[in-house]
Amino acid sequence: MSVPCDWQTSKQKLTERGQYLLETGQWSDCNFIVGQEPHQQTLKGHKLFLAMSSPVFEAMFFGGMAEKNDPIPIRDVQPEAFKALLEYIYTDKVDLGSFELACELCYCAKKYMLPCLVEECTKYLWSDLSPKKACRAYEFAKLFEEPVLMDKCLQIIRTKTDEVLKESSWEDVELGTLLKVLEQEELQISSEIELFTALERWAKAECSRKSLDPINGKSLRSVIGNALLKIRFLSLMPQEFAEGPGQSPLLTKDEAFAILMNILCTGNKTPMPEGFCINSNSRAEPKKIHFNPHPLFMSRPKAPYGHLNIPLRSGFLNDGESSSSTSSSTLRNTSPIQVDGSVNKDSGNLPNMSTTAIVVREGPKYYCLRSVVQQTDCLNTNVLDSSVSFSVDKNICVVGVQVPTQIAAASNFNPPINVDTSYTEILYAHLLDCDGTRLTYTHFTTKANFGTLVEITFNRPVYIQKHKVYRVGVVFNKAGWYPIGVCSQNMSCDSVFFSFSVGNAAHTIRDGLIRSIVFTYH
Repeated sequence: MSVPCDWQTSKQKLTERGQYLLETGQWSDCNFIVGQEPHQQTLKGHKLFLAMSSPVFEAMFFGGMAEKNDPIPIRDVQPEAFKALLEYIYTDKVDLGSFELACELCYCAKKYMLPCLVEECTKYLWSDLSPKKACRAYEFAKLFEEPVLMDKCLQIIRTKTDEVLKESSWEDVELGTLLKVLEQEELQISSEIELFTALERWAKAECSRKSLDPINGKSLRSVIGNALLKIRFLSLMPQEFAEGPGQSPLLTKDEAFAILMNILCTGNKTPMPEGFCINSNSRAEPKKIHFNPHPLFMSRPKAPYGHLNIPLRSGFLNDGESSSSTSSSTLRNTSPIQVDGSVNKDSGNLPNMSTTAIVVREGPKYYCLRSVVQQTDCLNTNVLDSSVSFSVDKNICVVGVQVPTQIAAASNFNPPINVDTSYTEILYAHLLDCDGTRLTYTHFTTKANFGTLVEITFNRPVYIQKHKVYRVGVVFNKAGWYPIGVCSQNMSCDSVFFSFSVGNAAHTIRDGLIRSIVFTYH
């Protein structure tokens, strides 16, 4: 494309000149390949423009582990959303033409830490809510920890339940959203039959997605968790139950008989099936719910999305890659489901934690947490890198790592800082094979609390073969004090045995900055 001479003289404003550079690609010094095949697009950029708008781009281009790939792969963002992000960076303008684009762009803005753009997107989502979009918007708000937007979505779900359940998009909601609906005390329904029918529709759709028989009772029960236990069957009339749920494959004959007997007979001696709801109050005709919207429901980006690495089936994150910035800044209060008693507690400054498995949609996610044998502190003045080699005795799939955040001892900071505050953590992490080939990586930026652990999710999970040596590395780009030290070199997590600092790798106290390997396995 030919560039006109003295083009600058016709551009009165900086935004006009930025628009021109973005459209022509003149003087561009980086390229991005965005999206998934067959819809990938290559977009040009200017490192200086990008870095002066985003600390993530700053770390990517000018940090201790600057990105050397060209083009740079951005697989977890759709091309249209990344184009909109670039337009905002270059021109301070954004055109949010659809609910879907606003969701994707908000995710993108959170990933690259552009809080003003996040606010623009969330305001648009707030203004465009409807029964058709309420469930997806709720999942979006939950993922990004926007409590006021979550409440607004639930308000619509409660007061327009019949419209929400009739939408075809209902069949695509997450199981957690379905359970949330069934937990509500008041819903705009004429009968509990509507909820049961909606549950059955969702279960059949989920079975089809998982290639299971959608008319087989066991298959249907296998995908709905404990949703069936939240249905208030005792609020139904006998004929209503017998002609509806009583004939559904979701219930066994024994369960249907026991429920019908409890509906028919007061003081019936036949017990309800174990765990089933005994609440006979109808949720129909709810009281009028008042909601006063708050105009400023968005303040700053939190460390919101990804400590369970949950994909949204609706599409704006579900493209086969998990976002680098979708990791939680702390370990949330998640109830441990499996605990390996052989794993020692961390004796350092970090909270005591054991190796746990947290159930997520695609199966359990395990944390091989290394116990600290000896700890010391290290001041990072610019760039602090850490890596450790490891091997396992079973084939697993590594999805990320956990590293400690900064410590905030009063003597280490002048002036002293408030440990209750958070700071911005900027990290780069990668996973290499025994030949040094990079298998996956991530640039990670989030708000972090002092003295805890932060989970980093790689751009994609990596299949790890047993008895082979791999190396995981993390680069810390934020000045401050970090807890380093000697960690145990042999750890067991569930039935997987890890060996650290294997091969020809030297064992150093920086190994302790790689505190945990996050993985799944069958």
